[in-house]
Amino acid sequence: MAMAKASFLIIFTLAFCLALGSSKSHKYSKTISPSSLGLKKEKLSHLHFYFHDVLSGQNPTAVRVAAAAMTNTSRSFFGSVMMMDDPLTLLPDPKSKTIGYAQGIYASASQTEVGLLMVLNFVFKEGKYNGSTLSVLGRNAVFSGIREMPIVGGSGAFRFARGYAKAKTHSLDMNTGDAVVEYNVYALHY
Repeated sequence: MAMAKASFLIIFTLAFCLALGSSKSHKYSKTISPSSLGLKKEKLSHLHFYFHDVLSGQNPTAVRVAAAAMTNTSRSFFGSVMMMDDPLTLLPDPKSKTIGYAQGIYASASQTEVGLLMVLNFVFKEGKYNGSTLSVLGRNAVFSGIREMPIVGGSGAFRFARGYAKAKTHSLDMNTGDAVVEYNVYALHY
């Protein structure tokens, strides 16, 4: 009987070892060095520009793509969803040099104030950041003096970016909804 137990134990141990040895690892991640991707020292960049949100006229840069049944009777336009492709310029004048576009969505997400959920990319078309983007995801309380929204990523020169964008209304036409917003953006990136 002892011999049978010993044989069983040996056979079981061999089978277990063979099963472990033949199983393949299915890892989907590994730790790598930032330098292996060509990433060097992280730097902080400050960008300053103006955002032109035009709702009126024949060529609006922002259009409503969805609304709730109550949106038109809501003080805060709650439920309204806008798609935008707003020019970014060097100066508040819409005819000043365009450096890129703010492309994305903003939605009225507050029932008590004009509080927007902003989901957008700053797409740069000029200078050393041409072809690069910064991604914003945050809350914009439109009638607050200065609003701060997080930078949650980027591409190109802004790969691995993080930081924040400070928005301040430069002008707002209460009849049309057209607005010019000054942005100061601070982004950490490689």
